[in-house]
Amino acid sequence: MARLVKSLTIEGKPAAALFDTGSVRSYVLREICESAPRIRVAVPYTVGLGGRMITVSEECIVRGEIEGLELTLKAASIDDIGTIEGRKLGAIIGAAAMEEWEIRMDLAKGELDLAGLRRREFTEY
Repeated sequence: MARLVKSLTIEGKPAAALFDTGSVRSYVLREICESAPRIRVAVPYTVGLGGRMITVSEECIVRGEIEGLELTLKAASIDDIGTIEGRKLGAIIGAAAMEEWEIRMDLAKGELDLAGLRRREFTEY
């Protein structure tokens, strides 16, 4: 399992996000995604997050931007994610979203490899 904390924007709001390969799903603070489209899940599910159990009954589709690169992802909207390394988290970006957008981690440098995300940029003529 690997994880890095990076700054990004979600729905136009700055947030610290934990990029976590140990989490399949993504999570975002409800206050950040209040204007995003919401989806009520067919069957609520329970996850362990930050030492507590949370029942997820709603997900949202959010737009994010990291280093000028845009992405969208489905995330469970929750009230509190917690803090890590002294920073309040606004989101957890899980392995499924990282795989979809080809985001890799370079743990030796403590950085995200966004080459896959950059390849998705194109110019329309």
